[in-house]
Amino acid sequence: MAVTASSKPSESEPEVRTAAGVLRGGREAGLAVFRGIPFAEPPVGPLRFAAPRPVRGWDGVRPALTYGPPPPQSGVLGVSQDTVGDDWLTLNVWTPGPDPAAGLPVMVWIPGGGYAMGDSSLPEYDAGHLAGSGAVVVTLNYRLGIEGFAQIDGAPANRGLLDQVAALQWVRDNIRGFGGDPDRVTVFGQSAGGGSVAALLAMPRAAGLFHRAVAQSVPGTFFSPELAADIAAAFAAELGVRPTVSGLSAVAPARLPAAGDAIFAKTVQWRERWGQITHRPIPFAPVVDGDVLPVTPWQALADGAARDVGLLVGHTRDEHRLFSLIDGVLGQVTHEQTETALHMLAPGPDGARRYRQAFPAATEEELYELVNADWLFRMPSLHLAGAQIAGGGRAHLYELTWPAPGLDGALGACHGLDVPLVFGNLSSGQTATLIGDPPSPVAQELSARIRGAWTAFAAHGDPGWPPYDAVHRLAQLFDTPSTVTAYPEETSRLLWQDHTFPALPLLTLLTR
Repeated sequence: MAVTASSKPSESEPEVRTAAGVLRGGREAGLAVFRGIPFAEPPVGPLRFAAPRPVRGWDGVRPALTYGPPPPQSGVLGVSQDTVGDDWLTLNVWTPGPDPAAGLPVMVWIPGGGYAMGDSSLPEYDAGHLAGSGAVVVTLNYRLGIEGFAQIDGAPANRGLLDQVAALQWVRDNIRGFGGDPDRVTVFGQSAGGGSVAALLAMPRAAGLFHRAVAQSVPGTFFSPELAADIAAAFAAELGVRPTVSGLSAVAPARLPAAGDAIFAKTVQWRERWGQITHRPIPFAPVVDGDVLPVTPWQALADGAARDVGLLVGHTRDEHRLFSLIDGVLGQVTHEQTETALHMLAPGPDGARRYRQAFPAATEEELYELVNADWLFRMPSLHLAGAQIAGGGRAHLYELTWPAPGLDGALGACHGLDVPLVFGNLSSGQTATLIGDPPSPVAQELSARIRGAWTAFAAHGDPGWPPYDAVHRLAQLFDTPSTVTAYPEETSRLLWQDHTFPALPLLTLLTR
């Protein structure tokens, strides 16, 4: 590993000794920042498709000034796939000061991206504003796509989730030296990051590694082993290999995302076998394998698995509009598209009829947006709060209803709008385009309010509004002004109240 000879640290070059060796970071806006810290060995060569291994130590001082390379990932949204190096399993730390006696709350961010994309180096995840509020903030990378989530013969399931556990173990063992309290760790994430947070709440291997959790826009997609194996077989066939460790190890890591993208582009071919995930193409998700992830998060929480972990969970109002824009159907949804969405996604055998009956004044497009948003993010997030309190735990619920002014206001309170507001990065990164340029005082005030709620929750478990319960169903609505009221999506809640969000099956098994 590249190290330099040790010398006396300076105020501008803070140093921290970790279990693996000494790190030298930098100073930015009054914070000490350490980037590209390895928390596990590179998962390549004999370690490919294996559970993460602890990082080897080094002598001297290791510079921690630049982000580690992102893991190989999908290019479907134009993300650069140029990766230099294979040290994908790294994390980054922002701290008001690396004082072991500081005992600050710790916030660990898990990026989203459909379990196929994600990179902690993106400017929208710069944690300077959050850490400036008095927390130690950690952001991390984990294996994605086929490397991290495909069900492969001879490999442990959910390797991307195991990477997240390894990062949390690193935090437990090392964060005190950065000024953090290892007994006050909050894990937080959005979209696939929120799904990862939900999974971690259900994973025995993660028990005790964090004490609070913030799950933003939790996807309801978790796969059965049979479905995951069938999808992996399609990946392997695309590459001309077998869906085994030996077969896929013959393919360079940089080539795997293209196979995932190819399947993503033609999932409709497998509609009779894969069902709902072919409507909104989702080739990757955590697998309820019975070991790494014993049961779904909703079942685990209802059974009390996380009753001692504080939970803050919620979603945006218009979760699906961003995807409609990406799909090119925003503003031009047809009756046929709405019918397909209702019949595929609405719960129960007569779900389509019940949706139309429940929303009699809704247009075709409004129904299309509602059922997609409810199935993918809104109801899974709501049900996670319900499962947590059913299992004897405590949950706080929110909904972001502030309409995004960017892109001429076309997307409303869309998926991803919470990310710039939580991090306070209103003018940098892709998600900042939702905020508008320049950011308005209203946006800045709302961002400060949300940041304050998240950091208060991390510090002492109270984001500033009453906990959710099955009687009053109180939720914080983030808007201008923000209010606390009964959860507003009551019609959708009633439509979905009996749904359990089980692991998605391989449909052909149901007809044999």
